[in-house]
Amino acid sequence: MREIVLLRHAHAESPQVGQTDADRPLSAEGQAAAEAVGRWLVDNGHVPDCVLCSPARRVRETIEGVLRVTGYVDQREEPGIYEATPGQLIEILDRYRDCGRVMLVGHNPGLEQLAALLDSGQTGDYRGMPPAGVAVLRVPATAALEPGVATFTNFWWP
Repeated sequence: MREIVLLRHAHAESPQVGQTDADRPLSAEGQAAAEAVGRWLVDNGHVPDCVLCSPARRVRETIEGVLRVTGYVDQREEPGIYEATPGQLIEILDRYRDCGRVMLVGHNPGLEQLAALLDSGQTGDYRGMPPAGVAVLRVPATAALEPGVATFTNFWWP
């Protein structure tokens, strides 16, 4: 089995005048939540082998807070994660099939739709993924990522 850990970025500040969405930093609440995610990952045996992330500032700051707690691992910035559909996220994850436990850190609605699609086969089955929400899915080691192939094993948020 391999594991996919989906992490929505932690709470971000509202955009300032002239600031792009991608440049929004984490709020103080978001910084604390990122460290809480790291503690939860350690306590529950879900520390990733590699991390795939959107280039958005709030995502990079979320990862920094998480990895300060878990320890640093291989990180890959994947620009396609920003505003991705579930299908695009599957294509990105497929490039990292050799990673035993991969964590993808990104944005809604793509992440919550991806979690639902991999588990139930339907993107409309999602219930929401709050900031700093974590969804853990198991996939058979040799299986291609496709609708309904995964099993939800854990869901948590601070």
